[in-house]
Amino acid sequence: MRHIVRTLIPATLLLSACAPMTADQGVASTAGTEGYDMLASRAKIADVRIAPDTSFLSPEERQVVNKLIQASELMNDIYLRQRGSDLPQMRARIAASGDTDTLDMFDRNFGPWDAVDELHPFYGDTEMPEGAGFYPTDLTRDEFDAYLEAHPGQRDALTSPYTVVRRDGQGGLVAVPYSQEYAEFLRPAARLLREAAAITTNPSLKRFLSLRADAFLSDDYFESEMAWMDLADTPIEVAIGPYEVYTDRLYGTKTAFESFVTLRNPEESAALRRYVGYLRDMEGNLPIEDRYKNFSRGFESPISVADQVQGGGDNVPGVQTIAFNLPNDERVREAKGAKKVILANVLGAKFDRILEPMATLVLAPDQAGLVSRRYMELNTLFHELSHSLGPGTIQKNGGETTVQAELRDQYSALEESKADVMGIWNILYMMERGELPVAEKSELWATYMTGLFRSMRFGIEEAHGKGAAAQYGFLLDHGAFRFDPASDHYIVDEAKMESGIEALLRTELMLQATGDYAGTQAFFDRYAKLDSHARNTIARMDSIPVDIRPIYPESI
Repeated sequence: MRHIVRTLIPATLLLSACAPMTADQGVASTAGTEGYDMLASRAKIADVRIAPDTSFLSPEERQVVNKLIQASELMNDIYLRQRGSDLPQMRARIAASGDTDTLDMFDRNFGPWDAVDELHPFYGDTEMPEGAGFYPTDLTRDEFDAYLEAHPGQRDALTSPYTVVRRDGQGGLVAVPYSQEYAEFLRPAARLLREAAAITTNPSLKRFLSLRADAFLSDDYFESEMAWMDLADTPIEVAIGPYEVYTDRLYGTKTAFESFVTLRNPEESAALRRYVGYLRDMEGNLPIEDRYKNFSRGFESPISVADQVQGGGDNVPGVQTIAFNLPNDERVREAKGAKKVILANVLGAKFDRILEPMATLVLAPDQAGLVSRRYMELNTLFHELSHSLGPGTIQKNGGETTVQAELRDQYSALEESKADVMGIWNILYMMERGELPVAEKSELWATYMTGLFRSMRFGIEEAHGKGAAAQYGFLLDHGAFRFDPASDHYIVDEAKMESGIEALLRTELMLQATGDYAGTQAFFDRYAKLDSHARNTIARMDSIPVDIRPIYPESI
């Protein structure tokens, strides 16, 4: 999972309204329905040039990183097709039209839907299909459910994380393996990984790159995921392949290709490693019955603090990731846990450009000054640690299943919200254990509260924004904070915030532990809404970026 603390500058460009036209007509929608303005939305993204320190790399390591940067570019080609199978042709039409503004917006979003504004179409008026490019565009969830029920022998292939679903022309559905669907790009990507593996003298990196190259051609990622967990004694921290399921809003099972090429900071990584020793205790401290806790999962969970030097695929469009927690394969998590990577340079840019300026718009002055980069970093770290805790493999209807399989399209939003809330719960636990100062609790609450608004600005249809909105609604009902009309700001009630976090975490964990799909839908229907105070507060943030667009070097 990713902490898409995907968070972006003033937007005052107003264009004359014009009626949206279809993409086939080749005309961009710059100011269409509901007052949407493409150029104004684009201006909400602050370009930030990333210049990571690479001076400590050896010539060998530099060669390896440059091979990985090239492989990352191929993840872009695959992910564009995963967002929509016809998008390469659409991009070609936009490029041929000479409309550089729309082309730039298309490339930022990997398609004609604004990823930081509720997926609003800015080229044509066609909504993004829930199944993106993974399924036939006209396939509904009900139709898919019915087909799987009638064809149980095809279920595993059709719901596999590594296949796309197509119609067979005879009224049926067929699963096409990723290795076949994206062979044009996976074969050269595999070659680049093998070339990088041949260059490096680090045994663990050589093994991972070789196995991941094999996986690109076989669709079997297990051994390479296990090898990734064992990377050691190298500054190169790379994740490349199909990971997250956010793009699949139809069924929540199809993984999107992406890459993170990063350089690890060994000193900062070591400073955070002590928290991993508490993971089993954190599991035991969860506010649910022991029978629902997951002590069988591995608790290795390495932590890396790194600077990102390149990203590809699902890592590029929309809100930018500041940390990730991988792999998502529950088999690997139960055997080895999961690795947490904090992207320090991306996080720092977001704090400076977004979170700190937001504080004075969200909180009353005495609390706004408590928002800190330290607690943005700790909230991010413990969010990622918390993805490794709580229910994973569960029992339902007398059989073994997983939370993700049961919650399907509701899974990502609930998991992201759970990780937010559990992260705060675990920071409080660290304060109880003396690992963090109790005196900093007010700093924690102020940073957390402001962070909810950062996430809700992504749009409450996006997994992280939806999860944040549910936290806002639940905690508001609990009295954890109130809007003060006199100051026109929020005031946090710290005691009620603490009890509210416990109640909310228990609620979300039990939805996962019981695999309660209907209950999860009802939870979001009730709480994932913004009241007028929240909407007005967000409206005041026009002078603050919604997120950043990192501009990485093409090579190092």
